[in-house]
Amino acid sequence: MPEPRSESGGLHRVLGVAFGLAIIVGGTIGSGILRTPGDVAAALPNPAVFMLVWLAGGIYALGGAMTMAELGVMIPKSGGQYVFARRALGEYPGFVIGYTDWISVCASTAAGAIAIGELAGQLVAPLSGRETLVAVAVTIAFTAVHWVGVKSSDKTQQALGALKTLALLTVAIACFVAPRATTPEVAPAALALPAGMALFSAVVLSFQSVLYTYDGWNGLSYFGGEVKDPARDVPRSMAGGVLVVTLVYLVMVGAFLYVLGIGGMAGEKFVAGAAARAVFGDMGERVVSVVMILSLLGGVSSYALQSSRMPYALASDGLMPARLATTNAGGSPTFSLALSAVIAIALIATGSFGTVVALAAFFYVLQYATTFTSVFVLRIREPDTPRPYRAWGYPVVPAIVLIGALAFIAGSYVTDTRNALNSTYILVASAPIYLAVRAIRRSGSRP
Repeated sequence: MPEPRSESGGLHRVLGVAFGLAIIVGGTIGSGILRTPGDVAAALPNPAVFMLVWLAGGIYALGGAMTMAELGVMIPKSGGQYVFARRALGEYPGFVIGYTDWISVCASTAAGAIAIGELAGQLVAPLSGRETLVAVAVTIAFTAVHWVGVKSSDKTQQALGALKTLALLTVAIACFVAPRATTPEVAPAALALPAGMALFSAVVLSFQSVLYTYDGWNGLSYFGGEVKDPARDVPRSMAGGVLVVTLVYLVMVGAFLYVLGIGGMAGEKFVAGAAARAVFGDMGERVVSVVMILSLLGGVSSYALQSSRMPYALASDGLMPARLATTNAGGSPTFSLALSAVIAIALIATGSFGTVVALAAFFYVLQYATTFTSVFVLRIREPDTPRPYRAWGYPVVPAIVLIGALAFIAGSYVTDTRNALNSTYILVASAPIYLAVRAIRRSGSRP
């Protein structure tokens, strides 16, 4: 059997569509779908409108994924959206996207691991009070799995993705076959849709929450240099991954709606728990806790794997120490993997991951906006560059997803002013850091 083709630096091109589906499902479906529906139902207490918002979120995510797929095929390198921003917008914008994405994904690793620790403490008495140790152990365990090599990572992610999807759909089916719960009487006025600007505001805020729950559909962009056949596998994986996530989400929220009704969901902070209690009785909370752990394991594995690719790419371009661009025999960027694990564990130990996660939503959408902008920039600047796959409905669909991302960012300054401003300060502070990195690089290259 011939040796796998490798990207410069030692990354192995061995990943296919199954991995692409698993990394998108693993990185997208988390605890959000088990909690967010209650807030959306409270803002939009109409079953049809409620379901339409979730469907619209899936359509938007699909448009974004198929727009990004053009760049994933055109520039098949590992490193996430940093790779696209650097090619289209220049080194400094790429630097900003690379670093903010890296820290955000490390924070997602930490947040998922902490949640697993808390749930494990509730389920297993001896682990109560040891939540931080569990979180650290989970992070180290996945780092070890991914350290072995990309094939090990591929098999692990596929298994966790399948297990997560099966667990969630099992709960949804149980909701549909169970008798409907008797929900408290709710005054008709409380279930009326707002009107005018109040309705517009409710739709915007709900859509923001739904989009955040769909976040993660870009997961395959971190592994472009490891996909066997980018022209075929990237579009199929991204389309298929988003469609699977959308199907799971619609089935889940439909099941919650069936069991609880829109009135029983509205304002419920943990809809999945309420639905599980209605279906499974006293065992409901434990059932949901187990499902959440299974769901979060796939997420933490995905984030730990993704986070190692940004330092690798940045180091390959001289924006981080060169050692971070080295790989082992299995194709894993081990130093980048280890550094990312250290950052995640530091966030777990200090508890500061919450602050970073609060900023992550802003940065994630900023990264999407730069990627969608990059599609337009490269179409104009590099019209003759081969594009084996082209974005759906160009320029209309890319324009829609770009406007949506920009609107989300603008809305953040109104609805989440503090975190939006803190994110802006971080962006401003990145300029002197970049200049320092560039100066160090230049001094190191002198004879």
